[in-house]
Amino acid sequence: MSSDVLRVRRAPRLETEIVVPGDKSISHRAIMLAALSNGVCKITNFLEGEDCLSTIKAFQQLGVTIERPDTGLVVVYGSHGKLIAPEGDIDCGNSGTTMRLLSGVLAAQPFATRLIGDDSLSKRPMRRIIEPLTQMGASITALGANDCAPLVIRGGPLHSITYSPPMASAQVKSAILFAGLSADGVTTVIEPSPSRDHTERMLEYFLVKLRRA
Repeated sequence: MSSDVLRVRRAPRLETEIVVPGDKSISHRAIMLAALSNGVCKITNFLEGEDCLSTIKAFQQLGVTIERPDTGLVVVYGSHGKLIAPEGDIDCGNSGTTMRLLSGVLAAQPFATRLIGDDSLSKRPMRRIIEPLTQMGASITALGANDCAPLVIRGGPLHSITYSPPMASAQVKSAILFAGLSADGVTTVIEPSPSRDHTERMLEYFLVKLRRA
């Protein structure tokens, strides 16, 4: 047989177990929802990248107790939705997900917060989340040029909105849904096309009433 020819015979069956790596999008949202919950949550297969660690550090600054007893394991002690004002700025590093979704959370908190990021994050416009959150009643000021970070968020009572983002974005949708957790009434997001639905799936897992049309 030629050395460049391979022959494979069909196996009667294949049995194995595969462990997939932690997902960044899911890891962010798991920390955020666990931090707002009313109990102790254990998160396994957490992706320990810098972006997700930025989310952990942010919620620790907001008074949430978060432990990392082992690789890939995070224990979060829920705050019942009541965070505390941080001492100093919250550094989101390079994580746009942290900054955008956290803005939705902070929009309902009764204190002011300043979100900063690295040079790259500070060049990403935040108008897409500022506009709907402002419509809900939050006060958000972008201190950088072109609506970029730093962001100063002055939270308070929110009201629900029906919002149609100009383009599909899971981060924008998630920021609105997080704010909607504390808003009066029913918050609705109408997407021009489907974006990833990690937030919706996890909200349902945490027993939040959610309806998809």
